[in-house]
Amino acid sequence: MTREEKAKYIEDLAQEISSASFFYLADTAELTVDVVNNLRRRCFQSNIKMRVVKNTLLEKAMDRVEGKDFDALKSTLSGATSIMFSEVGNAPARLIQEFRKKNDKPILKGAYIDEAIFVGDNQLDTLVSLKSREELIGDIIGLLQSPAKNVVSGLTGAGSKIAGILKTLEERA
Repeated sequence: MTREEKAKYIEDLAQEISSASFFYLADTAELTVDVVNNLRRRCFQSNIKMRVVKNTLLEKAMDRVEGKDFDALKSTLSGATSIMFSEVGNAPARLIQEFRKKNDKPILKGAYIDEAIFVGDNQLDTLVSLKSREELIGDIIGLLQSPAKNVVSGLTGAGSKIAGILKTLEERA
């Protein structure tokens, strides 16, 4: 790779990192070609963009991103590193967890989720349990609808009781 190609690669990677709200760093070393191809296929099916990066180039790209602090993630940059970009914050974590049911890797090195940094494979369960934006919106809508449903049911229930009492009084008279 020439210097110009490296500079272009670093610039493209920095642009991708700066525009991403979520990305994961994983160790995919020592996986066979078939296993890596299977992992890439699953990433594609889950709308996750995965690519293998050189640690020094990734570190330089992280340094070029303004307004974000990746120092905690830089400490994880050793050995083979794959970066996974996703539109859904917990999708790569779920994919890694599912994939590791049959394989020892990928191992989570770290993750960047909306300004929060998670370091280490022990954070995988935490990342899997994070709710996506759509799930949170659904929960909020459900919570907002609940009091309204209670008020409507109370009014309709009370209205039918009043109507029943009035009808009973009318029949007695």
